[in-house]
Amino acid sequence: MLEFRILGPLEIVGDDGPVPLGGPKQRASLAILLLDANRVVSVDRLADDLYAGAPPVTAVTQVQRQISELRKLLGAATIETRPPGYVIHVAPEHLDLRRFEQAVEEATRRRERGALDTAVELYRQALALWRGSPLADLVYEPFAQIAIDRLEEIRLATLEQRIDVELALGRHAGLVGELEQLVAEHPLRERFRGQLMLALYRSDRQAKALDVYRNARETLAEQFGIQPAATLRELERAILTHDPSLVLERVASAGPAQTILVVPSAADRLDALLVVAEPLANHEPRELIVARLLPDADELVREASALNARKATISAPARVAVFTTDDAAGDLLRLAAMHDVELILMDASTDPLPDGLATTLERSAADVALVAGPPLDPVEGAGVFVPFGGGEHDWAALELAAWLAAGLRSSLTLVGAEADESRQRRDASRLLADASLAVQRVVGVETNPLLADATVDALVTAVAPASVVVAGISPRWRRNGIGAARRAIVRAARAPTILVHRGPRPGGLAPHETRTRYSWTIEVG
Repeated sequence: MLEFRILGPLEIVGDDGPVPLGGPKQRASLAILLLDANRVVSVDRLADDLYAGAPPVTAVTQVQRQISELRKLLGAATIETRPPGYVIHVAPEHLDLRRFEQAVEEATRRRERGALDTAVELYRQALALWRGSPLADLVYEPFAQIAIDRLEEIRLATLEQRIDVELALGRHAGLVGELEQLVAEHPLRERFRGQLMLALYRSDRQAKALDVYRNARETLAEQFGIQPAATLRELERAILTHDPSLVLERVASAGPAQTILVVPSAADRLDALLVVAEPLANHEPRELIVARLLPDADELVREASALNARKATISAPARVAVFTTDDAAGDLLRLAAMHDVELILMDASTDPLPDGLATTLERSAADVALVAGPPLDPVEGAGVFVPFGGGEHDWAALELAAWLAAGLRSSLTLVGAEADESRQRRDASRLLADASLAVQRVVGVETNPLLADATVDALVTAVAPASVVVAGISPRWRRNGIGAARRAIVRAARAPTILVHRGPRPGGLAPHETRTRYSWTIEVG
């Protein structure tokens, strides 16, 4: 799978690392298509952009040649000929700009709902996608100027939003240094100056805050002969008079909404999901939403009656919903977004994953947990086991496993892949120790480390005693399904296996840098 990056120098990254690109015209052609990803770009526009509005008589031929070379590099299906030009097909999660936009949208929703801590983390994740100036290697191309300016404005606006939320959380002291640098880099951006003035005032540095205003007034007067905007003038007045509105009102961040959406594929699969959901909901107060999505309206009344009756026996707070749909994935995502769901718990399907489930994994803001195998029996087995390799989905699996172990009052075992080299053994054990410390801090559950040989058979043997196995889905699930190691665990395990896909929301355990690479992996076999 290819990842396209324009938030920095133009890059394509595949499973084996960066994909080498050709000369300036090829890079420019790709950039033009990516800026309008999944939309048709006409041949005339490509020619005009490539040749700065003065295309030669051979421009169409040159465009066709560049597209042909890109198809050889990216695969013929990636760029489609569609009159009057071409369209590049890129899934949202494979283009850094789209991932940035999705994270910002989710952060804004969280901010509006009062979940300020979560909003900050999402803003940070979005901004971390930037590797420098957008399209930095094409900065002198005339076609790129407007796009670069637009993208840079979006980045700065997002940065301003993140700082606003951090100010609301009382983090003003830690923001002063960053804001001073931003003001120096963007002296005409008055919002950064206003944020710096507020951060300084709340840090008991009133005189310095007023200096920032005077410097802004002098800069604007010298360069443009104008006064600062009314908002900045009003902020100066408020600082001079110690206006009570500047005093931070302690905002209790709502934090993540604790809602689990339980979606059985059939009525007889509900118990297998609830035996997992109820311990999660009972240990830390969480609400369950149990939903049945039906293809046939004739079943609606019967299923609703049965689910309402079952609701009375659920040990956690629960609501139920039954409705018909011809777009199960779309309606499931709509339901999760509408009710601010943090975890979607559903049945595992066959591997490779079907289109509907793949759509859910790609587009869900919440984590998705797929339950496979027999129902969980908490009495049997040696507790919760987690094959852990440090990937983003592994951290999500670890967090779910820790809460599940706490709810079941069972042990939690972390399984790492032990390689032959002593350094890799140290890496594996250190990573398990880091994970254990995170679990103890956030959930309060102690863990047991277990190292297994770096083979599928050894991993299957290591988790065999478990009451339940919780594993992060393969990071290459679009191509490889759930992954060879997970597939073997599901087939061999006498206990249920829960496969977890991490959504874009930040979890409680994963480090800020979720792309950390380690020298070993559970992607064995």
